[in-house]
Amino acid sequence: MIEVKNINKSFGKKQILHDVSISFLRGKINLIIGASGSGKSVLTKCIVGLHEIDSGSVEYDGRNFSIMNFKQRKAVRKEIGMLFQGSALFDSLTVEENVKFPMEMYTKQSEEEILERVNFCLKRVQLENANHLYPAELSGGMQKRAALARAIALNPKYLFCDEPNSGLDPQTGIVIDNLIQEITHEYDMTTIVITHDMNSVMETGENISFIHQGNIWWTGNKEDILKTDNKELNEFVYSSKIMQKFKGL
Repeated sequence: MIEVKNINKSFGKKQILHDVSISFLRGKINLIIGASGSGKSVLTKCIVGLHEIDSGSVEYDGRNFSIMNFKQRKAVRKEIGMLFQGSALFDSLTVEENVKFPMEMYTKQSEEEILERVNFCLKRVQLENANHLYPAELSGGMQKRAALARAIALNPKYLFCDEPNSGLDPQTGIVIDNLIQEITHEYDMTTIVITHDMNSVMETGENISFIHQGNIWWTGNKEDILKTDNKELNEFVYSSKIMQKFKGL
């Protein structure tokens, strides 16, 4: 579990996050949704320590990440997997070398052990035999799967996914959603997904937080979201054609 407690964050005189508190549950898909500029990305960067918070705390399974020094934070970051919006694969490295990268950086495993883990992760995301391909030789969906294999290479406790379906067709997006959901449940991870994709929300939304103007405006699950009378959330949700079908509009 990751617990965010009463955090505030400003840049100069502009306050972005206002006394934000959220619990991200272990073994669940925890979604952060909200309009552009609502504070989603700033919140995520505060959680992983890319931005220092002004006040409050971020706790990883009871460990106060906010007061840790660099060495202590590095130990926690080894437990975090990241799936970036643009996949962020190294173009000059093969798929195998990309997945190897965090293991070579953070572990003292032998080459044989590392390769065994690489092959396991690639098989888990349905990319067997793609070891020696380069990112440019992969489709967008294959790139996301390769990036997901890299994200789980260190068997993380926590998985952060930034717009995992960005740039993908709906069918491929469902494949990525299903993989993230399966891996989360299989390894009992705390998974946090930032998304604008309402199809993903309705497929995987086990614990949803809606941010509006830097505040937590609503929390619930994918069933609750269809019944809410929260004005701002409804305006955000039903701007999507997918959600208009759910509502019968």
